[in-house]
Amino acid sequence: MSTSTPASAQALHQRFADLFARIAEGAIARESERRLPTEEVRQLKESGFTALRVPVEHGGGGVSLADYFSLLIRLGEAESNLPQILRVNAGFTELLQERRDDADTRRWLKVIGSGQTFGAAASERTGTTSNSVVLEQDASGQLRLNGEKYYSTGTLYADWILARGHDHESDLNVIVHVNAPGVERVDDWDGFGQRLTGSGTTRFHNVPVQADQILDRYQLSQPRRNTIITSFYQTFHLATLAGIARAALRDAIAFTRPRSRTFGVPGQSVPRENPLVHRVVGRLSSLAWSAEQLTLAIAREQDALNEARRAGSATTEDYNLLDIRTFEAQQIVIGQVLEATTLLFEVGGASATSQALRLDRHWRNARTLASHNPVTQREAAIGNFHLNGEAHNERFGHGYV
Repeated sequence: MSTSTPASAQALHQRFADLFARIAEGAIARESERRLPTEEVRQLKESGFTALRVPVEHGGGGVSLADYFSLLIRLGEAESNLPQILRVNAGFTELLQERRDDADTRRWLKVIGSGQTFGAAASERTGTTSNSVVLEQDASGQLRLNGEKYYSTGTLYADWILARGHDHESDLNVIVHVNAPGVERVDDWDGFGQRLTGSGTTRFHNVPVQADQILDRYQLSQPRRNTIITSFYQTFHLATLAGIARAALRDAIAFTRPRSRTFGVPGQSVPRENPLVHRVVGRLSSLAWSAEQLTLAIAREQDALNEARRAGSATTEDYNLLDIRTFEAQQIVIGQVLEATTLLFEVGGASATSQALRLDRHWRNARTLASHNPVTQREAAIGNFHLNGEAHNERFGHGYV
């Protein structure tokens, strides 16, 4: 797929600065009330944010991955639920751009370019990784989709659902409109962090499906090859985590500056003049900067590999190495952000734990994101690659990681 010359990150930041500021202003209230950010998602769609990676010829912004992830970090700083809500839509955009350039690819890129978004119905809540959603013909010959998925991130806010099913011959990606008869979306995600992502249950009750809603067939047991999708989805989490680290730094500064008393120091002792507080804020700044730079380094490698793919020079070894580099960044960024979201409380004593501030949301959100993909398994994959030259074989995804 062709892309235009990407806009600069600075220009993108300026373009979305006011919207992100408004989103950040309501973050604490939404968290306290558990109010779903439906309006904020609508504004992001209308602003063109959800179509930034769609090529210009299909109605999007055509921006580079490095610029896109730089902006996504700022959205994560404003409200970390929002990047995760839009993660599947972004991943589907990348999947389409790696896909063959046919009518289906162009059709769905134009749908995303128009501001419509996709949510996921891919993961199982059962004790098996098999695919329990079934596509079958009824007595009249109409295709019907039946079954249930969990961790349906973003589906509550989406226009379309990218569902993983099977028809007894193969696994397949099925695209279903959220308002199709028989689609049920349930807000039953009960994680202690990322509480507003809509990562709950999606059920399909005899949902009618046309042949052109079946995008691809594949075997779920087979690993993906020569794709940036695993790296992309993990970098999406890293960008959100980097945004949380920036938010922790922002809130530490905002909390400290107006205070006029330092714990354990007699008389008036302004915390912002205390060298120990300087150290905490200095450490927070360093952690946030490092997490952002590692994330953007991976994004630049993805851009370079996409260019190599378009030039016909990308190799399987290149894709394998990109996955490993992403996992290596994961090991560091997760630790840095969890440290930052804990260290934040060292600037203010017990008053920093006030529920009115909701500073705890940063750690809860970071911990929840860090738990999505077991870092110990990624660490083992890194070691096996370097010791034995064995590639990481990502299964069970085919566009959803």
